[in-house]
Amino acid sequence: MATLQTIRSKGPLLVIVIGLALFAFIAGDAWKILQPHQGKQYAGEVNGNTLSAQDYQKMVDEFSEVIKLTNGLNSLSEDQLTNIKDQVWNTYVTNELIAAEAKKLGLKVTDKELQAIIDEGTNPLLMQTPFRNPQTGAFDKDMLKKFLVDYSKMNKAQMPSQYAEYYESMYKFWSFLEKSLIQARLQEKYQALITKSLFSNPVEAQDAFDARVEQSDLLLAAVPYSSIVDSTIVIKDSDLKAAYDKKKEQFKQYVETRNIKFIDVQVTASAEDRAALQKEMEEYTEQLTANPSDYTTFIRSTGSEAPYTDLFYTTKSLPADVTARLDSVAVGGVFGPYYNVSDNTLNSFKKLATAAMPDSIEFRQIQVVAEDAEKTKTLADSIYNAIKGGASFAEIAKKYGQTGEPTWISSANYEGAQIDGDNLKYITAVTTLGQNELTNLALGQANVILQVTNKKAVKDKYKVAVIKRPVEFSKETYSKAYNEFSQFIAANNTLEKMIANAEDAGYKLLDRADLYSSEHGIGGIRGTKDALKWAFEAKAGEVSGLYECGESDRMLVVGVASIVPEGYRPLALVKDQLRAEILRDKKAEKIMADMKAANATSFEQYKNMANAVSDSVKHVTFSAPAYIPALRSSEPLVGAYASIAEVNKLSAPIKGNGGVFVLQPYAKEKLNETFNKETEEANLANMHARMASQFISDLYLKANVKDQRYLFFSE
Repeated sequence: MATLQTIRSKGPLLVIVIGLALFAFIAGDAWKILQPHQGKQYAGEVNGNTLSAQDYQKMVDEFSEVIKLTNGLNSLSEDQLTNIKDQVWNTYVTNELIAAEAKKLGLKVTDKELQAIIDEGTNPLLMQTPFRNPQTGAFDKDMLKKFLVDYSKMNKAQMPSQYAEYYESMYKFWSFLEKSLIQARLQEKYQALITKSLFSNPVEAQDAFDARVEQSDLLLAAVPYSSIVDSTIVIKDSDLKAAYDKKKEQFKQYVETRNIKFIDVQVTASAEDRAALQKEMEEYTEQLTANPSDYTTFIRSTGSEAPYTDLFYTTKSLPADVTARLDSVAVGGVFGPYYNVSDNTLNSFKKLATAAMPDSIEFRQIQVVAEDAEKTKTLADSIYNAIKGGASFAEIAKKYGQTGEPTWISSANYEGAQIDGDNLKYITAVTTLGQNELTNLALGQANVILQVTNKKAVKDKYKVAVIKRPVEFSKETYSKAYNEFSQFIAANNTLEKMIANAEDAGYKLLDRADLYSSEHGIGGIRGTKDALKWAFEAKAGEVSGLYECGESDRMLVVGVASIVPEGYRPLALVKDQLRAEILRDKKAEKIMADMKAANATSFEQYKNMANAVSDSVKHVTFSAPAYIPALRSSEPLVGAYASIAEVNKLSAPIKGNGGVFVLQPYAKEKLNETFNKETEEANLANMHARMASQFISDLYLKANVKDQRYLFFSE
């Protein structure tokens, strides 16, 4: 089991440098966020097929561990987990849609195809694996094969638990990736089938080339829509109804949404809270000046957000506000307390020491483990003395099933991580040993014979004890705000009352239209999933209770203004959009009527009309819309006209996005490019491929996708 031997030889380094995260593949209670809701046991539905809440959670856990493994993380932030949930759901929906179509078409991915993808080794997914050649960085199928063989033969009972867990996590990771390769290949085959049905021909290729290389320079005269006051345009209800009927299909809504009103209260520290923290920080600063015997314990006792570790660090690992003030303090000096606005904290720090140290250190090691601690020590002493006496480090390493190969470490490998116990002892030894110096390091479960072989990249490093305390509200401050808000909600338990009285009570009422159940909360506030659930269960006009949310610093109340059901959005909800379009159309009609009445026949006459603006637009092509600064709008019709117009020929008035304009080309030229049929057809093929991907959206709309995840998942 060569792969296992490699891992064993680098045991402590794996723990520290690669990260404990690689050994933390077991999902704990923190992941158990699924809860049945009102007897419904599914998270979603695609094409009539339901996805159980349990299966969805399993997918989330699986992908979470993949993300942690590939990024060297032992935990995920709330935002990362939220993104993972969405990725899992979107991937599931896409795979279901493709699988249904593939089944109809007889498309599938065989074992032979999968093996061919692995043998070729160029798929981007394979580059995300640890099975890569260390020299080239390319995927190495032989490394994968060796790992799978080792895994199949491994005896967990005879292995240290961390290595067994690592192997298990790696195998789960590969299983996930293998499944992803199959799904990705099936999608490729489906999209290729669609793409190839969009045939490119020589005529289309020539047109595409001409649209790109034929340029025109034009004069433009326009009357902007902004020159007409909106209030002078009469829009009748019948106009709105006619426009709605004409564009009704554009207003089709495939899921139910909510229009809500809500109040978001954020609690902040009072003047009394700030004064109390200031006094506390002054006391801690005095203690910091008095040289505590144990800085690690002292800093921890202050409640600092910046823990102290007795190592030299680069300034990259220090808070930015501390780094900015570091040069103004001598070694042994204390700075603070001071307020830092960027993170709302009070701070003090002490510069304990500074040194110029190599940041890149090469070392090698032999891990020594025997039946018990005494035998481990005896064996380690024997190995240490043998090497000290001139024995070959590499040969002894091989004798005990290890390579003894040197490995590099830098501050980037451990800065930002929690380092204590054996890990601190290990890092301290590596960073303080002299070049070629040997040590016998006793750790909790083993001894490590450690030797530094090279050092380079000298950097300034520091030991700094930092007290960083957030300026937080007290329990009394929060209770006061909570009671006041609770009383307001109790007295205004209908939407009508809340709207009428919010401002007088000192609360700002916020609006949110088209709230979807697939969203992750309300108003961009953390911890509002429960409020979202309530909003989709409540009736129009109802007001929720008080929700505590945010970072335990916010309170929320929600009122449902209206419910927009699945189907066609009612006219009332799209009236403003239609009004804007009708307003533009009526202004265009008036401007065109004025132009006709003016009997303008030349560019100069149009240019001199009342409220007219003029511009010169150069290098216009059919393939790209032209932006007209004088109208402050993009005008695709400028390029369309330029492609067919003759030089010095004046156009008729054209209704654009920003006004009505006339165009007169004064020059035309071709870019110095040669038509290449193969190149143009390849470009068209790429465009067709992009168009093919849009078929997924069409499949989605037809599949009656129901996203019920909000019923089961809380933040």
